[in-house]
Amino acid sequence: MDAELRQTLDAIGPRLRTLRRDRGLTLEGLAAATGISVSTLSRLESGKRRPTLELLIPLARAHRVALDQLVAAPASGDPRVHLKPLSKGHGNVLVPLTQYPGRVQVFKQVLSPREPKLVRHDGYEWLYVLAGELRLILGTTECTLRPGEVAEFDTREPHWFGPANGTAVEILHLFGPRGDQAVVRARPPASDPGGSP
Repeated sequence: MDAELRQTLDAIGPRLRTLRRDRGLTLEGLAAATGISVSTLSRLESGKRRPTLELLIPLARAHRVALDQLVAAPASGDPRVHLKPLSKGHGNVLVPLTQYPGRVQVFKQVLSPREPKLVRHDGYEWLYVLAGELRLILGTTECTLRPGEVAEFDTREPHWFGPANGTAVEILHLFGPRGDQAVVRARPPASDPGGSP
């Protein structure tokens, strides 16, 4: 077997283990989700069993990742992240900033004007405005955010966000499971709003 192919195959097991642990799954939980036995999953992760498409496809589905994320060896020597913008139609663009999905997903988004339509789902969102103005409707509350302003909310509350006027808005968008929210660690003391010593 070619040395490069052997290295690629040998890297799949540790990658599977890391992905499962990052998602807080046990081998038993993953076995229930995929129909693959615990012993097979354990042998895959430890490198004692060679991965096949029949095993990797259900694992990719269970983890909601592309198959090439399980198989492809990480790029070496180049620290740059090669972003792939996704067109969402009507001038909306989504750029995933997290290459290997974990608990919180991070996106850069360009949103074009559209009609508000409230939605609700499990999760927690954090929005940071980069350029333009963002209109946020959260339940019966509505506000406009400008560059540098942030909003965070539980997505079980009916919500919608998009441009506040006729031009596109650019935002950073963090989305996580319910309970995962952004934590601000650098903040001036309450007694000193200017942040000076």
